[in-house]
Amino acid sequence: MLAAFWAVSFALVMTPGADWAYAISAGLRDRAIAPAVTGMLLGYLMITLVVAAGVGALVASLPAVLTVLTVFGAGYLLWLGFGVLMHPPVPTAGTDQKGTRLGWILRGFGISGMNPKALLLFLALLPQFTSPTAPWSIAGQITAMGFVQIVNCALVYSLVGVGSKVVLRTRPTAARLVGQLSGMAMIGIAILIVAERFAS
Repeated sequence: MLAAFWAVSFALVMTPGADWAYAISAGLRDRAIAPAVTGMLLGYLMITLVVAAGVGALVASLPAVLTVLTVFGAGYLLWLGFGVLMHPPVPTAGTDQKGTRLGWILRGFGISGMNPKALLLFLALLPQFTSPTAPWSIAGQITAMGFVQIVNCALVYSLVGVGSKVVLRTRPTAARLVGQLSGMAMIGIAILIVAERFAS
């Protein structure tokens, strides 16, 4: 079951979204990839622990709370997206000091940890791969699968960040365009999150 979940998790992580856009943006800044990815992983760790503790099911059963989370998470993505769109990261000859390590961590945490779609995905996906007859408790199984997801995210998002750094650092025009596309992707995802929530 864990191997099957790993395959599903890897396929989901390979799908570009807000996490990819943030990793690309971090790749265009000096020493930002590690803190950005760390922040996103901490966000997924929080969601894993929330779902394992059963709090996620409670949140999902209260439409008003989920609506507030959706609007808040989408608003955060809009803010980040417009920031990247208006000021796309462009590599320069000097050292780029924009943003602190803590700032990159906190924004990364917000990208993944405040994403209601990630919470719902974990709520819908993780229980399907659990077994009540397994030696581990359901919470233990969910936690183990959450760590599999975190490892997949660490590998893929680090490669996306490093790849954008290698490919785009020497191409300022391409880097600006990719940065703007990343910002537009965040804005588009935020709009879709809200639209899907209010359409359901």
